[in-house]
Formats: sequence, C-alpha cells, structure tokens
Amino acid sequence: MAKCDIGLIGLAVMGENLVLNMESKGFTVAVFNRTTSKVDDFIAANPGKNLVGTHSLKELVENLVSPRKVMMMVKAGPAVDALIDELMPLLSPGDILIDGGNEYFPNTNARVKKAEAAKLLYVGTGVSGGEEGARIGPSIMPGGSELAWPFVKPILQKISAKVGPNHDIPCCEWVGDGGAGHYVKMVHNGIEYGDMQLICEAYFILKHALGLTNQELYKVFDAWNKSELQSFLIEITRDIFTVTDPDGEGHLVDKILDTAQQKGTGKWMSQHALDLGVPTTLITEAVFARCLSALKDARVRASTVLPGPGAVKFKGDRDQLIEDVKQALYASKICSYAQGFVQMDAAAKEFGWKLNNGNISLLWRGGCIIRAAFLEDIKRAFDKNAKLENLLLDDFFSAAIAKAQPSWRRVICTAVELGLPIPVFSAALSYYDGYRQSRLPANLLQAQRDYFGAHTYQRTDKAGTFHTDWIKSRKLD
Repeated sequence: MAKCDIGLIGLAVMGENLVLNMESKGFTVAVFNRTTSKVDDFIAANPGKNLVGTHSLKELVENLVSPRKVMMMVKAGPAVDALIDELMPLLSPGDILIDGGNEYFPNTNARVKKAEAAKLLYVGTGVSGGEEGARIGPSIMPGGSELAWPFVKPILQKISAKVGPNHDIPCCEWVGDGGAGHYVKMVHNGIEYGDMQLICEAYFILKHALGLTNQELYKVFDAWNKSELQSFLIEITRDIFTVTDPDGEGHLVDKILDTAQQKGTGKWMSQHALDLGVPTTLITEAVFARCLSALKDARVRASTVLPGPGAVKFKGDRDQLIEDVKQALYASKICSYAQGFVQMDAAAKEFGWKLNNGNISLLWRGGCIIRAAFLEDIKRAFDKNAKLENLLLDDFFSAAIAKAQPSWRRVICTAVELGLPIPVFSAALSYYDGYRQSRLPANLLQAQRDYFGAHTYQRTDKAGTFHTDWIKSRKLD
C-alpha cells in the first residue's frame, strides 16, 4: 500500500474538515486522534476516500511518505508541547511538524528552535475561515523553518482559498521565520475583533438613534455589502437580521444575551502592542468592549443609578445619518488595518522577520473571517510602496478618509449627544487626529516626568538631554 502524503492529528471540527479538504484535492491523509474510536467513526463516515485511520502515533508516522509531514490540530499550549515530545523520537532528520492551531507566537518561536536543534523542520501556520473555510478553502499563513516550505507548499496552497480574476491565486504564501505565521494570524484575529466591534457600534447607533427594525437593518447592510464595505462580516451581519427565533416569536438576535466571549487572540495582540510600544488603540478598545459586555450584572445595576442625557432622540435627516454611519465605519476600518500593519512592521523589526505586507493582505482576501473587497486596495498600496509606513499615507486611503471625515465626526458627535457608547469609532478618530498632529501635548507630560522623577527631556531648539530643577526655577507672580 502506498504511503500517505500527510498525517493529521486531532479530529475536532477544524481537523476533520482540513482532512476532507486535503483528500478532495487529491492527497492521501493518515489520521490519528487520542480517542481512537473517533478515528474509526471518521473513517466509517467517509467510505471510499483516500484516508488511513491509525491508532497510535507510531502507526501514523509509519504510514507517511518521507520527508514525513505531520499536522497537529490540537489545543494550543502545553498539549502541543507534550505531543511534540512524543513525536520527536519517532521522526527522522528532515521530517516536518506543522502546528495549525491558534498558538501564541513566542511558543512557536521556541518550538522552531527546538525542532531544528533535533534536525527536524517546524511550521507554525495560522488557519482562518472556521469550519466552512477548513472544508472548502481557508486562508493559510505559514511560517517557521523555511526549508520546510517547498515540501508543504503544494499541499497548503492547493487546499487554501483562491482569489483573483481566474480564482487561481492561493490565499497561502510563506510569511517568515520563527513564529511569523502565527503572529500574522494573531493580527488577523485582532483586526477581526475590531471589525466586529465597529459593525456592532454601527448597528447600535442605527437601532437606538433611528429605531430601525431588523428588516430595515437588513436592507441597510445589504446595500453596504454592495459598496466599499463589502466583506464577509457585513454579509453575515445582514443575514443575522433575517433569522427568527425558532422557539418563539420575534428575531433571534434580539434574544441573545449581550455578553461577548473571547478566546484571547485579540488580547495577545494588544499585549504585544504594549510590549512593542505601538498604538494599536482600536483593537485594544475592541477587546475592552468585550470585557465591559461581560459585566452584565454590574451594568444592569448601574443602569438604574447612573444618569445619561435623558430621552434625547435624533432629530436630523434619517438617510443622512445612515450614510454618515457607513462612512464612519469605513474610515474606522481603514484605521484598524493601518494599526495592524504598523504593529506587524514593528514585530518584523523586533524579530528580524522579512514580512511582505502586500502578500499578507492577499492572504486575507479569501477564506478568512476578515476577507473584504478593500484588501485589494491594501495590496495595491503596498505594491506601489513596499516601505509604506502607514496605510493612512497612501493616496487612495488618505482620499477615502478625507471624504469620510465629516460624516465620521458627525456620527461621533451624535452618539455622544445621545449617550450611545462607541469606544472603537472614537478610538479610531482619536488615533487619526493624533497621527496627523505634528505636535502633541507630550511636551507637558515629559516636563511633569522630569519635575517629579528627574526623567529628563529633549528640546526642540538644540540637541542633547536636559534636566531642570523645576522647584527652584519657579517664577510665581
């Protein structure tokens, strides 16, 4: 019997669908799961397919063509380390371990070094698109041991989503060394947090300022999905407004508890932004918005105590506000992606990665959760200038922001007047306003630091580092 092209460990939803995707593209796949009955059930449910069920890691490895390629789809963290320790004695020099889970990138950095020290190759790859993407074509972001790329490229690119006029450009390309692939996936997920929160704030304004019904919200989002906002998240939001409660009357979305959960990838991005000293403010506010939503009981108590602006209603032009919200959403979205690419550039400098921002934007064009039409515009921006320091400085995006800016500011003013929380819209505009200022109030902040802690300061009129005895230097009238 011919040996298999690749082995996959972990037959949860993502693992099963990746296996079926690989098999449908002509690859023979060996599978293993800790609960071996799950292996038997999976093979039985897919008769006639080029699948080999195995009941031990040794059996899995023995069924693979050399260099062996083993993809791990298990829970991130210690479980991956334990699995690697079991696999390493069974593998030969040049064999390849692939981690397709949502792993924190420093762990991947360490595992690449550990594998290479044992003369193995290691690939840490982000996989985005959920169950459907895994089955028909996800976005795949591989990084790690670059020597592994020629061996895994034919499989990963063939199973990935495809874009372009002829649908032949794979949403899978080598990202960089070490944990670069998982880093890019982390940033993808952070941007996903921002996109989702922005859409929720747009919905909240339209629902509470204008009182739009779910049918009206469907029409608005349907129209938006045919504009520059076209994206997977706008599309599914549109569809959500059409679903009625299967257990009663009314729409299901209105009966869902307003507490958002999270798995931590957005938090990872915000934490590392602080480590790098880059202002990824929009995504951080999106993470905090989920944290605030989780304080449901406290918010219910506070709602009976804390006053707002009262029964203020929007009295302006209804259609104009809808258009303004659309423009505010678009401008804020541009800022979100701008912050994401700035953070990736800072990480690349920190770790010596050679990231290709244009290619990364194309990886996200299909298969993944943040797939959107305007990623083509991002690709063009980086194709024009590979060293573009911020998307806001690209001619296309600066013009888009200029067009949207009046609407953006009106929406935020309206929300503030009505007492509607818009933390991410506000963070986006504050970032934009801060970034476009040639001078910020940090001069005063640095004077304060020097006053109480002798932290020194620099001057605008001469070089050097200075300290002042502010108490002795006071001149009081």
